[in-house]
Amino acid sequence: MALKDDILALSNLEEFSSMAMEVFNYQAESCEVYKKYIHVIGRTQPTNIFEIPFLPIEFFKKFDIVSKDIPENSTYFLSSGTNNSVRSKHWVLDMEYYLSSCETSYRKFIGNPEEQVILALLPNYLEQGNSGLVRMVEHLINLTNDGLSGFMLSELDEVFSRYEQALQTNKKVVIFGVSYSLMDLADKGFPLMESIIIETGGMKGRREELPKKLLHDYILNGTSCKILYSEYGMTELFSQAYAKENLLFITPPWMKIITTDPSDPFSIVEGRRGVINVIDLANIDSCSFIQTQDIGINTPVGFSIEGRMQQSDIRGCNQLVE
Repeated sequence: MALKDDILALSNLEEFSSMAMEVFNYQAESCEVYKKYIHVIGRTQPTNIFEIPFLPIEFFKKFDIVSKDIPENSTYFLSSGTNNSVRSKHWVLDMEYYLSSCETSYRKFIGNPEEQVILALLPNYLEQGNSGLVRMVEHLINLTNDGLSGFMLSELDEVFSRYEQALQTNKKVVIFGVSYSLMDLADKGFPLMESIIIETGGMKGRREELPKKLLHDYILNGTSCKILYSEYGMTELFSQAYAKENLLFITPPWMKIITTDPSDPFSIVEGRRGVINVIDLANIDSCSFIQTQDIGINTPVGFSIEGRMQQSDIRGCNQLVE
C-alpha cells in the first residue's frame, strides 16, 4: 500500500491532517469494529481531525481490530499482564512496516543503532512473550551488528561489563529497561555516565510505583547517567513517543495527541488534565484512532502523563459489546 510510505514521510501538520482524514475514511469502512462503533455513537462524518472519534483501547481485549482480512502468516502482539488479567491483542499484518515505523522514530529521537551497543533489560516482556517492545528492541539490536548488544534478564553485572567493553570501541551505549529493572541497576551503583538510558514499561507489580520525576531522579542518581529518556508506547500502537529531562513526550510526524475531558470524550481540552487520545497513522492495518486510559496534559511542545483513568468504561463501549 503506497499510503504506508506516505505516512512515514509526513513532515508537517497540514500533511498530517489530510492524511488522517484519508485514513479515517478508509478505516470507517474497512475496520468492522471501528465502523460499528462510530455508528453506535453517531459520529460517522467528522470534518477535521478534532472531530474524529477515538476507539476505546479496551476493545483490543475483546475484538480483533483489523482493517483487512488477517493473512495466514500474521502474528500479533500481546500487552503485558499480571496474574490472570485479560491481555490486549494487536494483530500485526505487516511486521516489516511495524519495524520501519519503530526504527524511523528511534533514529529521529535517539540516534543511529549502527553507532551503538544496545543492552536490553526487559525481563517481564521476554517472559510473557508476543511483545511488540521486545520485537522492536530485537530489531534495533540486530542493526547494531555488535556482539556486545543483547537482552539480559537480571544480569546487572553483565550490563556493566558490556558497557565498559563498548566504551573501548568508541560506541555509544544505549540501555533499554523496564522501570523496576533500571531501579535495580541504580541500586548497584555502577558508574554509567556515558550511557543513554531509555526507561519504559512501569513497575509491573515488582516495585512501588513512583511519579515519573522521582523515578528519573532515582535512576540518574544511582547510575550517574546524564541522558535519560522515557519511551511512551503500547501494544495497541505501532509508534512511540520519547521524552527527555523535561518529561514532555514528543511524537513522530505521523502521530498526534489529542486530549479530551474525562467526563466527555468528545470535548477537546488543551493545557490541562485530560484523557490521552492518540492518532497513530502507522496503525493503518488496525485502527489509527485510540482512546487510551492515560491522563495527561497536552501542550504545543509535547505532552506529559499524569496518571491513569479511574473509570475505564467509555461511552458507547457497552452498547457495542452487547
